[in-house]
Amino acid sequence: QVQLMESGGGLVQPGGSLRLSCAASGSISSIISMAWYRQAPGKQRELVASIITGGPINYAASVKGRFTISRDNAKNTVGLQMDSMTPEDTALYYCYTRTVTKGYWGQGTQVTVSS
Repeated sequence: QVQLMESGGGLVQPGGSLRLSCAASGSISSIISMAWYRQAPGKQRELVASIITGGPINYAASVKGRFTISRDNAKNTVGLQMDSMTPEDTALYYCYTRTVTKGYWGQGTQVTVSS
């Protein structure tokens, strides 16, 4: 079992920055990838960025060049630095991790971009 706890959401103005963090606990050694997803009202949940252990990093086209995913293996955390934010980035952001047997979701953290 893996437990995830997100933090760092909030309100930011257009053009501003915000950093999300997700702390993993439990069966950490079984994690093979970590990712951030988001879901805006009335829309499907979508992948924002993912990082595979010892492997590549992937970004959604809509955030490439503005968002940066990073992982700290020593602290068992994954972060998402969000810059040049727009109102279209407003959503509930979820941390996701995958082990060899199943996937786990965090509870979500709200990000609102508005003036």
